[in-house]
Amino acid sequence: MASASGTGERFENEAGQRWDRAIERTQEVVAVEARLLARARTGDLDAFVQLIGLHDRALRALAYRLLEDPHQMDDALQEAYLKAFRALRGFEGRSAFGSWMHRIVYNVCMDQLRQRSSGSRRISLGVADEMPDPMPDPGEVAAQRVDLAAALASLPPKMRATVLMVDAEGMDYQAVADVLGVPVGTVRSRLSQARRLLRRALSEDKSGHERP
Repeated sequence: MASASGTGERFENEAGQRWDRAIERTQEVVAVEARLLARARTGDLDAFVQLIGLHDRALRALAYRLLEDPHQMDDALQEAYLKAFRALRGFEGRSAFGSWMHRIVYNVCMDQLRQRSSGSRRISLGVADEMPDPMPDPGEVAAQRVDLAAALASLPPKMRATVLMVDAEGMDYQAVADVLGVPVGTVRSRLSQARRLLRRALSEDKSGHERP
């Protein structure tokens, strides 16, 4: 029968191995991105497509949650990716490529939102079920999927973008501040407000009363 110390050492070794593998994967992704970026900056469209593929899921989640419409999301991403390809030669690398792309997608989506003549729209229940939920679940994963989508949709776009990039994508405050073009303190404030509003929305039932 294995001793407690032996079991503990085995778990520590396994955890260490997993951590080492995660670091190796991260280093590999960074190296691949650097090679693709160098090729894309020379006008290599295939390299640019592969480069975008490394960030497409996160960018698609951001655009969808801001616009709440899959067709408008596709239009916004197409416009953003075209802008990025045209501007790539001027990308100086002062921020990470992923942060740079988030900023372009965010600005395109905000432009689309400003151009809307009608009032704010709400995500349909059918689409909410079909789209992957990029937010980390706050507890009741399956049961609250639609509720969470509706709660996110109720946030102002700038606040929604902040909570998505920090809580869903794991971006640090400085990177989000660079994307949004605001001070880090503003990111912290928006994030605190967004989380508070989300908790409040998820604690209320459909009649508007707080759940027991």
